[in-house]
Formats: sequence, structure tokens, C-alpha cells
Amino acid sequence: MRIPLDIEFIFTANPEDYTNRGSIVTPLKDRIGSQILTHYPKTVSMGKEITQQEAKINPAQKQQVEVGDLLKTLIEMIAVEARQSEFVDAKSGVSARLTISAYENLVSTAERRMLLNGEANTFARIGDLAGVVSAINGKIELVYEGEQEGAAMVSQSLIGKAIRNHFTTLFPDPGKLKKKKQASPYQKILDWFSENNEVDILLGDTDKAYKQTLDAIPALEDLVKMLSDTNKPLGNDKYLIKEFILHALAEHSQIGKAYLERGVQFKDLFGSVFSTKDLDEGEEESN
Repeated sequence: MRIPLDIEFIFTANPEDYTNRGSIVTPLKDRIGSQILTHYPKTVSMGKEITQQEAKINPAQKQQVEVGDLLKTLIEMIAVEARQSEFVDAKSGVSARLTISAYENLVSTAERRMLLNGEANTFARIGDLAGVVSAINGKIELVYEGEQEGAAMVSQSLIGKAIRNHFTTLFPDPGKLKKKKQASPYQKILDWFSENNEVDILLGDTDKAYKQTLDAIPALEDLVKMLSDTNKPLGNDKYLIKEFILHALAEHSQIGKAYLERGVQFKDLFGSVFSTKDLDEGEEESN
């Protein structure tokens, strides 16, 4: 007697397996008996849906930690950059597990700061992507050149490229503006830093201190308005975008960025170059 069963089998694997035996894990192919073509999420929005569906974020975290859409997009962009990176082994693949783990780490990094500062709630920042480095390191395999660079350096580079490339989808490309000799909407920000101004954004800053630091750069407000919708207030996203602009301008070599022990410092690009040169010369003299 044959009983018809309404059953659907779902098989999953990386686009290329870890043993270089083909486009799908051989034992899985043997059991299915068919050749199956797999692929990464075809769009960033599709990747975001998968990540939000699979990330294990408990109700308390969802209520206490706000994650802006900008950061959700950057998490996916990191995976996109990893899949194209010359330092990452393409044969091993970069699965959605990277973005899922990265998103969970992002939320936990913001939650940890909230608890240490005794705050009732908080929102994730660009600086919280520092907590994503360990997730990236654990979900990618590096080629020889990547191993020489170091896992942490490769991960930081992937984050930087994600910020750099996503920035030009929202704002004018600084490089193209310079080539075409067009007026730059970033000039007021550059002028502010050229007047010996600098800002330190520390990972442990309270939300109040974080906002005050970004509000100290008045020219950022004008750029934020380029993305604002008068019918929908930006709220905390306003400060997320402000920090994003600073990181992106640094990635585009418009301003200088230096890593501190627990944060980053932004300052004039030429000033940072000269200070580094003076430091090197001082070390040579002492030697």
C-alpha cells in the first residue's frame, strides 16, 4: 500500500563547500540525486529579511535596543564586501551566518553599554560595529594574503569598505565632486576640522554625551536634512547618520580618523598626517 504524503524536504548548503569538491557538498548531492544551484541573497533587502528572521534577539533586547535601518543595511554590506574581497577564500563561501551573528553581536554590544551606563534603553551606533569584528573573524576563511594581513585588520577593512560604498548611494561621491570641480556639500565640515577642531567618540559614552559630541559639529545637521523626511522625524537615526557621515568622510580621505583605546578620534586630515610625521621624527631622534 502506498500512502501519498504531503511532505516538502528542504536542503541547505554554502554556494561552494569547504572541501573544493564542487558547487554543493558531495554527500548532500548524493542523497538528493540532482544537481542543485545555490546562490547568495540577490539583494540587500532580501539579506536583511533573512537576518532579521534568523537572528536570536530576545523580546527584552528588542524593546531596549533600537537598531536603525542604516545599520541593518551596513551589516549586509559587510557580507557583500567579504564575498568580493581578495583576502577572503571564495571557495569557502560567506554565508548568511555571518550577517546573523554580526547582527546579534551588534545588539549585544549596544546592550552592554546600556547596562554599564545604567540606562533604561539605547540605540546602536556606527561605533558598535567594533563588536562585529569577532563575528566576521569567526565566519570567514582567509587566503594566505589575508592571513598575512591579520583577521582583525581584514574585518576592519570590510567594515570600512561597507561604509564607504554605501555612503555614495545616499550622498554625493566626494571623489567625483573633486574630479568635476563641483561645490562640495562637505566643505563646511572640512572647514570646521581645519580650524584645529577634533572630536572623540568613545564606545562607552552615554547616549546624552554621544549626542552632545555630534551636535558640536553644526555642519552635520545640514547633511542630515538631505535624508530627512518632513513627515517622519528621524529621532535617534539623526545621530546615527551624523556618525556615519564622519566615518564615511574618513574612508573617502576627506578627514582624518585615529583609533583610540576605546573609540575613535576624527580631526583634520592634514593635521593628522603632520602629527604622525612629527611622531616618527621624534622616535628617530630618540633612537
